[in-house]
Amino acid sequence: MYQERRNRGTTVRLAAGLPYPLGATWDGRGTNFALFSAHAQAVELCLFDKSGRRELERVPLPEHTEDIWHGYLPDVAPGQLYGYRVHGRYDPESGFRFNPYKLLLDPYAKALAGRLVWSDAHYSFRAGGPRSDLTMDRRDNARGMPKAVVVDEAFSWGNERRPGTAWEDTIIYEAHVKGLTRLRDDVPPGWRGFFSGLAAPAMVDHLQRLGVTAIELMPIHAFVDDRYLIERGLVNYWGYSTLAFFAPEPRYAPDNPLDAFRSTVSRLHDAGIEVLLDVVYNHTAEGNHLGPTLSFRGIDNTSYYWLVPGSPRHYDDFTGCGNALNLTHPRVLQLVMDSLRYWVEVCHVDGFRFDLASTLGRGPQGFDRGSWFFAAVRQDPVLATTKLIAEPWDLGLGGYQVGGFPPGWSEWNDHYRRTLRRYWAGEGSLIGDVGGRMTGSSDLFRHNGRGPRASINHVTVHDGFTLADLVSYERKHNRVNGEDNRDGSDDNQSTNCGHEGPTRDPTIIALRQQLRRNQLACLMLAHGVPLLLAGDEVGNSQKGNNNAYCQDNETGWTDWSGINRTGEDLTELIARLTAIRRTYPQLRPRRWVDGRRTDGSYGVLWLTPHATEMHEKDWNFPEGRFLSYLLGPLRRGSPHLFVVLNAAPQAIEFKLPIIADYDRWEMLLDTTHPSGVPSHAAYRFTHAPARSVLVFAATA
Repeated sequence: MYQERRNRGTTVRLAAGLPYPLGATWDGRGTNFALFSAHAQAVELCLFDKSGRRELERVPLPEHTEDIWHGYLPDVAPGQLYGYRVHGRYDPESGFRFNPYKLLLDPYAKALAGRLVWSDAHYSFRAGGPRSDLTMDRRDNARGMPKAVVVDEAFSWGNERRPGTAWEDTIIYEAHVKGLTRLRDDVPPGWRGFFSGLAAPAMVDHLQRLGVTAIELMPIHAFVDDRYLIERGLVNYWGYSTLAFFAPEPRYAPDNPLDAFRSTVSRLHDAGIEVLLDVVYNHTAEGNHLGPTLSFRGIDNTSYYWLVPGSPRHYDDFTGCGNALNLTHPRVLQLVMDSLRYWVEVCHVDGFRFDLASTLGRGPQGFDRGSWFFAAVRQDPVLATTKLIAEPWDLGLGGYQVGGFPPGWSEWNDHYRRTLRRYWAGEGSLIGDVGGRMTGSSDLFRHNGRGPRASINHVTVHDGFTLADLVSYERKHNRVNGEDNRDGSDDNQSTNCGHEGPTRDPTIIALRQQLRRNQLACLMLAHGVPLLLAGDEVGNSQKGNNNAYCQDNETGWTDWSGINRTGEDLTELIARLTAIRRTYPQLRPRRWVDGRRTDGSYGVLWLTPHATEMHEKDWNFPEGRFLSYLLGPLRRGSPHLFVVLNAAPQAIEFKLPIIADYDRWEMLLDTTHPSGVPSHAAYRFTHAPARSVLVFAATA
């Protein structure tokens, strides 16, 4: 039965509707609205005109079922703009921050219209007042708020099929949607910097040429440009300030971001490339107790956020961003799970990288690998076949959890990053640690049935130096960020090879190029899953900025000018490395490699330069920088691989091992060659050039 209500001079037909699903759901005849708030006293649905500037109707939701406020409007169709006003106590000292003067965004909004225009009206308290956040502000903020949009989720996927790449075959390419193609000349001008540019023919050809199997996109959930950045003439370029967990960021598509994103996913899948999303469920854009009221805070502050025990006016901040979402609350956990399923079912994404994932597993006693979140993900049939990657730390006590995540998860392995950076920067006495990192970091991940794919190996990612800067700068150069060079890490394990920044010295240039090749070679030879930062293949630089989060300009965009430039473009080298990785299964094992077995076979043998097996004294060789090892075949009769790493500043003589039934060694890789292409010859004794990586295959 429909009720008719007079509202602002018009008649609104309204029914009770259903408490599920949450959000605005169009069924072909009308739209059901459902919003969770455990402590609200009333909820009003606000409908806006197409411009989003004029509020047309304000409709009290008529029903309240187990903390869900809901109503059904038969006259509301896709394209309708809306928001909520939530009534309740304004009592920050008790954790309640309801303010019906503030228009709030639906946490389940599937699309946004308009942008956030900053003003003091977005704060639920009188900004700058003598009682800080304790005095409620009565200004209406609707004019400057983005509005949620009712959407039709229908989409024709045609014959699209998800690639379903096995973990051991996965090679990840991390990229920013805008930055990847903004300066790419062979992408159509109207596509550059947008979702469509990711699947432009030239971009797809490049990804396939590299041999990558998955593109990991930095945040595409709709996010906020922080006020302090806007006031400095900057923006939140990276996007780690989420406002809406279901809506694609509008700036990445000139029209209909949802369909633009799905079309891009479809085209990338046609090319055999998976799509992974970097997702930020650890905090929201609302900041600390002095932050704006945009959505969650005004809907039910005490449910959505971790509040300080005994002082609920303030937020427990494990993230460094002012607040942390409380996934121990069933409805907050439901929000995250519904969001993940939405991106898989509606948008066909293949997996997720979880920013500051330790926060997601927090309970009252700290991080818990048996938390509700991990349990919910593990049993979910929709997420069962997706790739789940954790950034395994946050800023709270006990937040560093590399190796601490449950089975089914892979993790960014910063032990690999730190060790390989130090090794190729010239630090000695690291060969034991290097050996562990090159064989999957079993010391971290070999437990609870986890395999080598648990380790996501990386040398560079969006946060920190690019690969070109890693060998060109010893200090960060972040002054353009407006924080007096205080932001960004001071511990980069980098080297400038003798000169800080750009140089014309050919010796320094050659050394930098060599070190870049070595890092890429190790990344593709190491057990685990390699992750490559977009632009590292063409010498992309951020001018020494190791925290370009606010640089939506040439500093933050991928510079493609190095492509096809001798010494800068390492695309062919990476293509060769990924081909070697595909050809030799022992480089991508599903299980941990062991040493010599009782039948005489082996998974890995660590060898001295004289081709004898290493003992403790060899591992402890003072300032040792030479490491070589044999990788046995996974199938009898297949080639053995011999890998030589020499980080010493001088050539080191070594002997190739003798293997029964194999009479010669074929050199597959020599990083002293710009493209890694060696001369093909049989070897018995040879020299490993200074700062080089060599790979040989035994042939019968």
